[in-house]
Amino acid sequence: MSSDQAHHNLPAPLTSFIGREAELDAIAGALRDARLVTVVGPGGCGKTRLAAEAARRAAAHRPDGVWWADLTGTADPLVVPELLASAAGVLLATDQGAASSLARQLGDRRMLLCLDNCEHVVAAAAELVVELVRTCPGVTVLATSREPLGVAGEVVWRVPPLSGQDAIALFHERAEHSPASDQARAAVRTACARLDGIPLAIELAAAWSGTLSAQEILQGLDDRFSLLVQGPRGVAARHQTLAASMAWSHDLLEEADRVLFRRLGVFHDGATLEAVRGVCAFGGLDRAAVPAGLRRLVDKSLVVADTQGSTARYRMLETIRAYAVARLDASGEPDQVRDRHLATYLALTEEAAPLLTRDKDAWRAGIGAERENLRAAVEWGLAAEDPEYGRRLAAGLPWLWHLNGRGHEGLALFHRAIARGADDRTELQARLLTGLALIADTTHPVGLEYDASQAALEIATEVGDVSSACLARLLSAVGVFYLDFETAWSLAEAAREQAREIGDGFVADGATALMGIILHMRDEHGDAAALLGAAVEGLVRRADRGVASTAIGFMACSALYTGDVAGARELALDAVRTARPLADHHRVGSAGSVLATVELAAGRLDDARAALGPMIRLVEGAESPPFVPGLGRAMGELLVRSGRPGEAVTWFERETNWLDGDVMTYLAPQTLTGLAAALRATGEPERATAACERALAAARRIGMPRVVADALEQSALLVASADPVRAEGLHHEALALRAGHGLWFSCVDGLEALAALAARSDAYTEAARLLGACDRAREEMGRPRAGADASSRERAGTTAYDDAWAEGRTLGLREAVDYARRARGRRARPSSGWASLTPTEQNVVRLAAEGLSNPDIGARLFMSRSTVKTHLSHVYAKLGVTNRTELASMAGPHLADR
Repeated sequence: MSSDQAHHNLPAPLTSFIGREAELDAIAGALRDARLVTVVGPGGCGKTRLAAEAARRAAAHRPDGVWWADLTGTADPLVVPELLASAAGVLLATDQGAASSLARQLGDRRMLLCLDNCEHVVAAAAELVVELVRTCPGVTVLATSREPLGVAGEVVWRVPPLSGQDAIALFHERAEHSPASDQARAAVRTACARLDGIPLAIELAAAWSGTLSAQEILQGLDDRFSLLVQGPRGVAARHQTLAASMAWSHDLLEEADRVLFRRLGVFHDGATLEAVRGVCAFGGLDRAAVPAGLRRLVDKSLVVADTQGSTARYRMLETIRAYAVARLDASGEPDQVRDRHLATYLALTEEAAPLLTRDKDAWRAGIGAERENLRAAVEWGLAAEDPEYGRRLAAGLPWLWHLNGRGHEGLALFHRAIARGADDRTELQARLLTGLALIADTTHPVGLEYDASQAALEIATEVGDVSSACLARLLSAVGVFYLDFETAWSLAEAAREQAREIGDGFVADGATALMGIILHMRDEHGDAAALLGAAVEGLVRRADRGVASTAIGFMACSALYTGDVAGARELALDAVRTARPLADHHRVGSAGSVLATVELAAGRLDDARAALGPMIRLVEGAESPPFVPGLGRAMGELLVRSGRPGEAVTWFERETNWLDGDVMTYLAPQTLTGLAAALRATGEPERATAACERALAAARRIGMPRVVADALEQSALLVASADPVRAEGLHHEALALRAGHGLWFSCVDGLEALAALAARSDAYTEAARLLGACDRAREEMGRPRAGADASSRERAGTTAYDDAWAEGRTLGLREAVDYARRARGRRARPSSGWASLTPTEQNVVRLAAEGLSNPDIGARLFMSRSTVKTHLSHVYAKLGVTNRTELASMAGPHLADR
């Protein structure tokens, strides 16, 4: 952040700050000496304004900023860390150890965090502060509350009344007409004294200066105070005074404004003018009168108008809102107002629904601002005797929880909504089940997503809801994709066809993207890139950022695997840019993991670490980390490359174990190969071998050639010392798979492994040719260059080695792969017998001995049945057998060693 950019998010003062210089100096001193300072006082004493001004003056001494979180917008303790995370601009795992997650994000930053209005969530605020102070040495917390947080080391700074001079100055500053006569000025002094110097009370009184004289204001206070003489024992005088001031101010309102005031209490975190009209304009309060009524309430300091955005929002201070709610509850109309609140936000959601199909950014901007109102409305509706409106509202909001990282909250609400209509076979129930699947997609995809979408598909088809059926079919494809590419492809293809028929652009592009991802997994990267690119165009146009960023991430990986490191980096950066506005750990984390993988491929370890930084702080140390595909794998690879394989093992295991039970998804074999490499580096060959075997079996079952090759390579590296011949065979088998699918990036690794084996068998010049070719390939790809093998160069002779290296540099990568495969045959393989079989032929024999048919062998080894038949004819000739029975008998002893 440059020096001229704002380094805080402190609320912009709507009015001038008056006096309090001594108090500001005292708070500044407390902040220098303590990690937690809580500004305490009754409602209306000026805690917020005083703390905000103190924080503003402290900003220059906080290198990482001053960040303000207003807690009045929620009564949910679970949301407290989210509000602070949002204020500080960091990501947060909202449903799994949120306090420790936030602390990991902030780390060693030097900043001042401000928690305003903690009293209604004091336990959650205290828990959060304890974690921050304990684990973040550079963080200081300034809190405001009506009561202390009760945390060890807390400095409680109690707000005193305004001095007489400051109180009078505040009255004059806020008054519409300053008192001109001596009598009027005397009345002001008396009024300020009788108000005990409480800023809010003074402002409420001053607001009437345009209507009443100073003497009338004073008289009004006298009358109201007399009613509180017999108030509850033990209540502080300042509380009584403020209550009297608020009651007096309320009672002086015109009846229409009193009605509007109490009805405004139903809103959570403010409301727009249209929402206020929708909820409050009934029973004698006309819609046309609402703006003027709001203006009068703003003038009387009972409502705050926030006009900073494109649409004004009207909010109440929490103290005032609590008073308004009490008046509403006493009015006899609370249920009617809350019903209208539900109906208003249902209408808002249904009116905004078309944006979901053309501009999700606009939908998020409008609906996201009303999140607290929407959640409250859904909960009210689902608790009603007739839950229809609550269920309808929930059915319109799954994208709210799919996109913002609060998925578990959404799952809970949707489970309740579905349960309220458990026996329904209706379009609404289908929509709710589809919504549950959509939220599960980024929260708990395996199992729940498929089950919910299949149930939705059944009902939607039954009732003729083509739109829900189409989306449910796509979500079914996504849910089963983790386990079964073939079924996922069939479902996605059907969803795409149906979507095109009904004009559902999102499902059509989402299905196309999924089909591209499946081709990517099968290492058909040319076709994959074409499908993914076509899908991204439509997704980006509609601001379907989540699916778009995922698709772009897979395009980046395809570019990397096929050897285009620079192109992969541009795509990975695009994926991060596309995902970032979502502020969602699933999408942002996944895109960041792809970027880190590409940076590692280019040898930029620091850049990879920076790409992973926000997500690492989010999940490191969490007992149950959030679902972020690829994060553990990328971090594990970074740690292996950084010489810390022991730590890498933990990260690889974290990714393989994120699912419940022993379900083996497509993610697991990819990560198991990394785990094998880390275990090999830590000197645990048995565990590494077990990881390789699991990876190989799963990758072959699911159909992932690249991962099969990676597992074969790790197996080869594990046996290289004890059995170099077998290691060479495994490397060649991996190389054949890689070359056959255009995986040129990892072909370099395979050739370098073969070069190492060649040097071990004293074939130094052959090793030099292979390394020369790899040096050229690395240079062309943008990978770090490894250089010559000094030991082999010395043994071979400088001239011979350098000449062979230069010859290798003339080879393109494809030529080098062909050379390696030819060289092996010349060097080691006899013309007949088991040793004469190529690695591919040996694999064909193994599968034939297991009883697989030619088509099954082809599917397992990614070749056509005619190719399998050709390999078997060559094997029969080399081994002198005529059928599978003889083949199995002869091969048995050799296969037992594999």
